[in-house]
Amino acid sequence: MKMKTRNTHSLALGIAFVGFTTQFGGGFASGAQIYQYFINFGIGALIMPIVAQALLSLFYYYGMKYAHRHHTYDYRSFSDSFYGRFRKLFSNLYEIEYFVMVCMAPAVAFATGGATLNALTGIPYIICTLMIGAFIFAITLFGTDLVRKCSSALSILIIVGLLAVLIPNIVVQRGVIMDSIQKMAAGTMAVGSQSDGSLGESFRMACIYGVFQLTAIGLMYQHTRNVKDEKEIKKSMIYMFIIDAAVMELAVLGLLAIAHLPQLSDYSVPMLLLVQTGVGASVLTPIISILIVLGAVSTGVNMIAGIVERSVHQIEKKQTQISQGKHRRYTTITALAFTFLAFGIAQFGLIPLVKTGYSYIGYATIVVIVLPFIIHYLLDKVKKGVLITQEV
Repeated sequence: MKMKTRNTHSLALGIAFVGFTTQFGGGFASGAQIYQYFINFGIGALIMPIVAQALLSLFYYYGMKYAHRHHTYDYRSFSDSFYGRFRKLFSNLYEIEYFVMVCMAPAVAFATGGATLNALTGIPYIICTLMIGAFIFAITLFGTDLVRKCSSALSILIIVGLLAVLIPNIVVQRGVIMDSIQKMAAGTMAVGSQSDGSLGESFRMACIYGVFQLTAIGLMYQHTRNVKDEKEIKKSMIYMFIIDAAVMELAVLGLLAIAHLPQLSDYSVPMLLLVQTGVGASVLTPIISILIVLGAVSTGVNMIAGIVERSVHQIEKKQTQISQGKHRRYTTITALAFTFLAFGIAQFGLIPLVKTGYSYIGYATIVVIVLPFIIHYLLDKVKKGVLITQEV
């Protein structure tokens, strides 16, 4: 019984860590996302990470619960089942959205991780991106279980690294942080902010952040294959919410120490300014660089693993017998193809276009995921209510 309980907790925690590494890539480790979506919008930054993570966890839970009930372990199978008679429209829309995201997110991960690794080691940029690509390909090749284990390991490293950077600076600079909070409460915004600091605007940006991150929900379905029941899914999402919200809150507190420094406008990596103006710069600067690389790798692994699972399933469902060797061959070719696609985009300077595309993906997600999920939930409740009335 103890072993079974331990395995259940391990799987739930593993799934939670997949959610963590999917969301917290190089952009988060650098502090840029925290600044862009939260601190720039005033005092609401203190509570809005909780709102964003609650939104994300609820939608993830609903989608994964459906995937488990209907045995739809890749996003295309899920979409074809979930959207019902509208599947031709919405399944294809999500297919396009996910494909664009799979091209963009790993490409940004390659570019960010490659540039950071190059700055850290002096190894040529193209070799650095090749190294990152080889690692992502190798992990993806061995399937969902290894992706989940890799995500768990990377999550622990990223969390420990962030704690090492943030906690000493929060403790030492607590006076500056309290001063920043008082300034924001009085309406003085962070350097570079164009916001009026209203809670309404802060709430809107938290929702936009959550909706954008929700685009990656398709890669989570494969991890319900080994789940025993829906309680395990709920447990994994509770773990994900606690871990993600806690890390984001710490990051917000830490970055408030530099929110009103004039030189902030010259830094694309806010975490770097935090350690350089705080404590232990000589030790913590390399740690930040390593965290950005780990974050980039974790995002790339999860994204590419999701589309490989979908593509291989699509190929194999048209065949009557699939040997282990043939399955491995399909996985290898597909993983290699998508890894090289992301690598190519990172090399040929499409990253500015990629970054612009992120906002469009967020708006597309509202149409393809948010509204259909809400409508599906409400219709499901109505159907259950009708059945209960008929029984009575």
